[in-house]
Amino acid sequence: MSPFATLLARKDAPLLIGVVHLAPTPGSPGYDGNWPAALEAGRADARAYLEGGADALIVENFGDVPFARASVEPECIAAMALALEAVRAEVGELPLGVNVLRNDARAAVGLCATTTASFLRVNVHCGAMVTDQGVIEGEARSTLTARSRLCPEATLLADVHVKHASPLGNESLVQAARDTRLRGLADGLILSGTETGTAGDPLHFERVREGLPDTPLFLGSGLDADNAGRFLPWIRGAIVASSLKEGGHRDARVSAEKVRRLRGVFDS
Repeated sequence: MSPFATLLARKDAPLLIGVVHLAPTPGSPGYDGNWPAALEAGRADARAYLEGGADALIVENFGDVPFARASVEPECIAAMALALEAVRAEVGELPLGVNVLRNDARAAVGLCATTTASFLRVNVHCGAMVTDQGVIEGEARSTLTARSRLCPEATLLADVHVKHASPLGNESLVQAARDTRLRGLADGLILSGTETGTAGDPLHFERVREGLPDTPLFLGSGLDADNAGRFLPWIRGAIVASSLKEGGHRDARVSAEKVRRLRGVFDS
């Protein structure tokens, strides 16, 4: 099994997955021309997550707003490959993942195949969502076909009714979750609030868990040390960034002390 699949198979405490929010990559509207400084910032956050006790990290091009609707430019993929390897140098054997925003699952598969990343997050894997980038349609078959050819051991975590978006259809959250798992063949599911930094309703997690009792379920936004107890009974783990940064500011550096505090809640 891959490093992340091995981690996922453990039956101990919930998994804490820290997010390395990259600064704008070359070619994006906010890029400042200093990619080495962006890599160093990513390394610093990775060290803080490692020191605080995170189980895994996921690297994403968070700074590339406004995001491409589907395929990103080649320079973005190249920059993310460099970032993944820079983070790897800081965290040793810790499992790494990648999310290519807004929804370039094919690029994420390629990065898993060419770097040490062993899992990927896909924001829209099944169905269609209305987003600030327009309508984004899932490409589950294409993504899974590419994975089977390039990196069959990579774990695919898929969002259900992803944040910053609304479903184009009228399916319930539970039905969308069932389709994503049973028809889209995602290895794990992610539920979030409506936007970055919001956690959503614990009842939604309970309902999805009841409908899919054996599916790894993750919280994808808004978890912190104060609200974790409301979600931990229903989830296999959480993907966390904003609440672990200095002062809670999304553009600040990650605080190892905040990571350590949340790790303690997970382990209690």
